[in-house]
Amino acid sequence: MRNPHLSPPMVAVAHGSKDPRAAATVAELMAKVRASRPGLDVLTSFLDHAPPTPVRVLDGLAQRGAEDAVVLPLLLTAAYHSKTDIPGVLNEVRGLHPRLRTRTAATLGPHPLLMAALERRLGEAGVALGDPDTAVVLVSAGSSDPSANATIWAMAREWRTRGWRGVVPAFASASRPTPAEAVSALLDAGAPRVAVASYFLAPGYFADKVRTEALAAGASAVSPVLGAAPELADLVLHRYTEALATTHEVAAAV
Repeated sequence: MRNPHLSPPMVAVAHGSKDPRAAATVAELMAKVRASRPGLDVLTSFLDHAPPTPVRVLDGLAQRGAEDAVVLPLLLTAAYHSKTDIPGVLNEVRGLHPRLRTRTAATLGPHPLLMAALERRLGEAGVALGDPDTAVVLVSAGSSDPSANATIWAMAREWRTRGWRGVVPAFASASRPTPAEAVSALLDAGAPRVAVASYFLAPGYFADKVRTEALAAGASAVSPVLGAAPELADLVLHRYTEALATTHEVAAAV
């Protein structure tokens, strides 16, 4: 039986990528989480392309006698993976271990800490924060889920209040405008400079594509991915604590 004084293990679930830089970046982020919360069992899993799977990690916890766990999506918006894939994983685990209690944390975004991390990365790219002569393109992967894309539009509207000449969203796939279209439109509208803020957790195909196309369209800077920014490590622990505060178990069919 689990010691009631111990916090439930955290099982972080990342999207996964064929690009080995992505798994390395997630590992770096989770190392910061462990350093910030000594004694917390922090485990990492991937939905696709990289081992281990969430089912394997949760199965291992149950076989070791764990009675509950917090499943934490390392996803920047709520879309298909958080709404369908992760509940499907938990449904499968419940079939294997019906007595294992699981709680699912909220996706990382939206949250003010993510905005702070975006500003950190822009600063690292040499962009003066809130520069009234700089317009910003906020680029996410894009989704077939309209609510996920609406989240990016809302973030862009909120970010305009920080002093930039303007902030517009763009999407690497599944929606418009593309990063190149957004950069070109801002330059055509008279923006002296356009910087691109990369709303990606880890490097990979989309982040590389965005950088190449945005610079070709005339962007003056493209920020690095969010990666293991300290704000993200803080946010992971914040979402974990939120999940513990709720009394609701995850419903297998949700």
